[in-house]
Amino acid sequence: MKQHIDSAPSTPGKFKMEKSPYNRLRLHSSLAKLTFWSLFFLVLIYFFFFKSPSPSSSSSSSLPSDLSRRSLRTSSYAGPNFEKRVRASAKIRSRTGISVLVTGAAGFVGTHVSAALKRRGDGVVGLDNFNDYYDPSLKRARQALLERSGVYIVEGDINDAVLVSKLFDIVPFTHVMHLAAQAGVRYAMENPGSYVHSNIAGLVSILEVCKNANPQPAIVWASSSSVYGLNTKVPFSEKDRTDQPASLYAATKKAGEEFAHTYNHIYGLSLTGLRFFTVYGPWGRPDMAYFFFTRDILKGKSIPIFEAANHGTVARDFTYIDDIVKGCLGALDTAEKSTGSGGKKKGAAQLRVFNLGNTSPVPVSDLVGILEKLLKVKAKRLVMKLPRNGDVQFTHANISLAEREIGYKPSTDLQTGLKKFVQWYLSYYENGKKAAQ
Repeated sequence: MKQHIDSAPSTPGKFKMEKSPYNRLRLHSSLAKLTFWSLFFLVLIYFFFFKSPSPSSSSSSSLPSDLSRRSLRTSSYAGPNFEKRVRASAKIRSRTGISVLVTGAAGFVGTHVSAALKRRGDGVVGLDNFNDYYDPSLKRARQALLERSGVYIVEGDINDAVLVSKLFDIVPFTHVMHLAAQAGVRYAMENPGSYVHSNIAGLVSILEVCKNANPQPAIVWASSSSVYGLNTKVPFSEKDRTDQPASLYAATKKAGEEFAHTYNHIYGLSLTGLRFFTVYGPWGRPDMAYFFFTRDILKGKSIPIFEAANHGTVARDFTYIDDIVKGCLGALDTAEKSTGSGGKKKGAAQLRVFNLGNTSPVPVSDLVGILEKLLKVKAKRLVMKLPRNGDVQFTHANISLAEREIGYKPSTDLQTGLKKFVQWYLSYYENGKKAAQ
């Protein structure tokens, strides 16, 4: 499904380069280091002074501040019944199957990936905190969908190291699909702490548990196309610079890639980062443009259509959820084993990053046109200048590396994907009320 229609970026500022190649390289290096260390110290400050999670990133606003002790004091996270459910969900039913811990399993991408893994016979255990960044009832409906297929989602926070370690004690997971994160570019301006808590501290928490596991699992995790920031070279390639983030969300994902490199280098963890490009489809996120455009068009409300400076077009590389799932499974299937054991590295380990996009950017105005035809309702368009809120004007993925290394080949065009989304939307929502799918 689709990821947020990151509507519009502020116009990239002009950067005056030094004439000397040496000075230019030194300047770029300094900027990169400044960005990384600023984020690093922000994480340290967060750990020491803001240990309790923000409301939007915790499973409830009343969670105790000491997450590391909460889970094992809670009877539902201990005892034979809990362990039995976890083991049953993690049971491998295919001769070549793997056992996967999927974080953010009740999320948009997490639900689809978990279901796909289970269908092919892999063992799957989910972990999700069911936060209220958007309507939790949609996450509960996804949970019910997965439970019917035999996937158990443990309700807990990825920063709860004791709980995550407990899951590894019960099941020696071969892989971790880390999809839990605080999403959304614009919300970062309202609640930056939730992004640090989930996207940096949460990732580090998962990496810490994985590094100490024996055997260590291979890890595939969700980065973002947002890391390309103010990059103007298209299509975006994994070799392009990513040291100019345009939003705090992008900065946390970039920091995640740096932490992944560090844990790979020091502890021998096998790590694969996936840079998703505007994912959309059934069971998607309500904060994404295609989703709330559909809702507001049906309600007769105006929808904002952003345009860049000088009436510039805002476009996105919309990628259908089924194609994203294939990329996730391809990354899991080609992930090599980690080389460490009990926190000690024994050899060089695999470290990869891939773009997962559709390679066909579409103007947001064209997206609205497709929705109008599918819904048979004329949209009330409100053309607005792109706000300076961290969005970028366009995204365009170069997927040649993913094609070559993990067999990634997207096959769903926007017209086809939106048709499937609208069919789901109309069946799930009935006169503003959720209807069981």
